[in-house]
Amino acid sequence: MAQKIIFDTDPGIDDAMAILFALASPEIEVVGLTTVFGNVHTDLATRNALRLLEFAGRADIPVAHGAAKPLQIDFDEPAAFVHGENGLGEVYLPEPTTAPDPRPAAQFIVDMVMQHPGEITLAPVGPLTNIALALLLEPRIVERVAGVVLMGGAGAVNGNVNPAAEANIWHDPHAADRVFTAGWPITMLGLDVTMAVQMDDAYLAELRSSRTGEFIYDISRFYLEFHRQVHGVYACHTHDPSVIAYLIDPTLYTVEYGPIRVITEGIAMGMTLWDRRGEWHRPNPWTGRRSVGVCTGVDAERVLALYRERITGG
Repeated sequence: MAQKIIFDTDPGIDDAMAILFALASPEIEVVGLTTVFGNVHTDLATRNALRLLEFAGRADIPVAHGAAKPLQIDFDEPAAFVHGENGLGEVYLPEPTTAPDPRPAAQFIVDMVMQHPGEITLAPVGPLTNIALALLLEPRIVERVAGVVLMGGAGAVNGNVNPAAEANIWHDPHAADRVFTAGWPITMLGLDVTMAVQMDDAYLAELRSSRTGEFIYDISRFYLEFHRQVHGVYACHTHDPSVIAYLIDPTLYTVEYGPIRVITEGIAMGMTLWDRRGEWHRPNPWTGRRSVGVCTGVDAERVLALYRERITGG
């Protein structure tokens, strides 16, 4: 039976790559997209989500418009230098003809989880604001979800916004700390593994045998240019698609465990501070917290092979 997911997203080039990956995978049933600020403002994230579903012929999947700002801090400007002004690498899809679900994203999450206890995995790949708001609306979702599998954070490596913080967590550290400490089963695919899987130009060209792959190739041009300027390689890291790869086949990843707290202020704001030791002489804010599964290793060749197979259909 396919795994039901709610994909919480801020499309975003790599979000688009992940959404199309999920839609092409029979192991995954996308029961909804919820949108959030991050790579773009939320209004554009919602339009992009609708556009992508229409492109894929899946306009039947609901899209719920989500939070426009973090819980307690200001929202920095979207990363147009990474994803383009339109979020899709300046590749333009038609304006959507469908409308969002009337419910706010947090209410949509609560309704779906409560209606399908034990069946839905939350798969956020942007700031965790919608997930934290859903917790505030209905704390019982902690016991009703199948789990939370997220892209964000950095376990044992530096961040990508500053040495401490990865972008999704940094955008709303207060929401992230609530999500990491809620007590539900949670797996983090952070920069430890997402930066270890690179799609180079030759690989992306291989995807062009399908209509979906042609679109992914086109939107990747802007993304690759950013990576060339910043990282010195004409290849992109595989961030958001990693969540879908994990959901399809967790054996692609090595997972270690320990509680995580998120630093919410100061020079290390947004840091996912991971307790890898677990033995202390005195109680501390990590004591008694449920362990988070932190992905620390990845079989990059198998991830890339899986993605290519699903996008090209062969």
